[in-house]
Amino acid sequence: MGGDPPGRAAVAGAARGLTVALRDAHGNAVATASADALAASEQALWRMLSFYGAPFADLDAAIAADPAWRLARLMKAGFLLSLTEPGLVAEARALLDETARTAAGADERERAHLGALQRLAAGDWRGAGEAWDSLLAAHPRDPLALQWAHLFDFYRGDSAALLARVNGVLPHWSEADPLHPYVLGMHAFGLEESAHYAEAEQAGRRALAGPAKVPWAIHAVAHVMEMEGRHEQGAAWMGRWRPDWGEGNGFAGHLGWHEALFALESRDHPRALATFDRYLDAATNEITLQRVDAASLLWRLSLHGAEVGDRWQRLLAGWPLDEGAAGHSAFNDVHALIALIGAGALARARAWRDLSLAAAARQGAWNRAVSADIAAPLMDGLLAFGERRYADAAESIGPLRRRAARFGGSHAQRDLIDQTLLAAAARSGLRAAGRALLAERAAGKAGSPLSVWWARALAD
Repeated sequence: MGGDPPGRAAVAGAARGLTVALRDAHGNAVATASADALAASEQALWRMLSFYGAPFADLDAAIAADPAWRLARLMKAGFLLSLTEPGLVAEARALLDETARTAAGADERERAHLGALQRLAAGDWRGAGEAWDSLLAAHPRDPLALQWAHLFDFYRGDSAALLARVNGVLPHWSEADPLHPYVLGMHAFGLEESAHYAEAEQAGRRALAGPAKVPWAIHAVAHVMEMEGRHEQGAAWMGRWRPDWGEGNGFAGHLGWHEALFALESRDHPRALATFDRYLDAATNEITLQRVDAASLLWRLSLHGAEVGDRWQRLLAGWPLDEGAAGHSAFNDVHALIALIGAGALARARAWRDLSLAAAARQGAWNRAVSADIAAPLMDGLLAFGERRYADAAESIGPLRRRAARFGGSHAQRDLIDQTLLAAAARSGLRAAGRALLAERAAGKAGSPLSVWWARALAD
């Protein structure tokens, strides 16, 4: 499939010669009569789902081909917001404001997207998902609504919504649709986060059975193997599919993080560090989501006794941790704190804790409650850990385990909380509590080298 989206030729060919409004490759009516605008938007849509290149040039081409078509501007705003990068919100809002000025002439689907994206830009991530739910009830083959809602379910740690939404629309998608494999990839991830591991792996493998490059499906199966403790199979899985994710793909950093987790479970620190340097080194990171993965991996390596050299310092050097970056996402803010603690910058870490929590309180919406309920005690516990007050760290972090899903991310990402507690227990003398936690965490990983290492660390 390479760099061209499936169905591009079909869209252009079907539209050739028409001067009336068209339908996209998924049967949705679009408020443009420009075949060129529609074809460029389909290319952009494929990039969003496959992570192969940023869609900006394609969306700018769609806007140039039909300046009156609102959906192309909405797609651009939605993509900017989907990166969870505070510095991009102003540009997204400007696009939404521009679209809103002519919303009276928009079709019903465009108005629905505008409303959802306005809620998203205001920080109401949950409300945006609910708006996309309503849109999908009327237009179940709207891939934009599905993709964006799926991502923000992921960012909010909402496993029930991750599965329910795709379950609701999947019967409406034909296997002949060029984006069907990408919908299957989303279904696989929703199944995995809901602990339906066999079904998730089956769906992920189905998504990858054809010519489409579907990094999200590779990702979903990697999650299954991580949760089931199949670290050797996971390493082989990542190697097998590297041509579909390892080069030229915006998701390569996160998939490299997964590959490194399999190396960590084997206690192969040199391989984990080599993977870090290939996919998550500071020079390759462009946005916060990539830096979050880098911080998460370095933290785990440090917990496991690995020497990470000056990687913490290099990571921080490229991470703009100022007031404008704070308070947008509790998940991102906590990982920034981890980077500061890892680098030994404890005074900056304490200042960042106060700055990010205050910013979240001012900005309100979804992140305010999560920051107050989850991020604040988690940050306090992490700071205690960094200050070697390990019993205090365990006391602060331990009660969060049962409600940590609200913090966001996946089960695998939130395992950082358990691993920090294991280290705190091993270093504070709370070994009995640590052994109980290890028995729970390692139910599927009892024989892995990492589980054995933790058991020795927690032995009396």
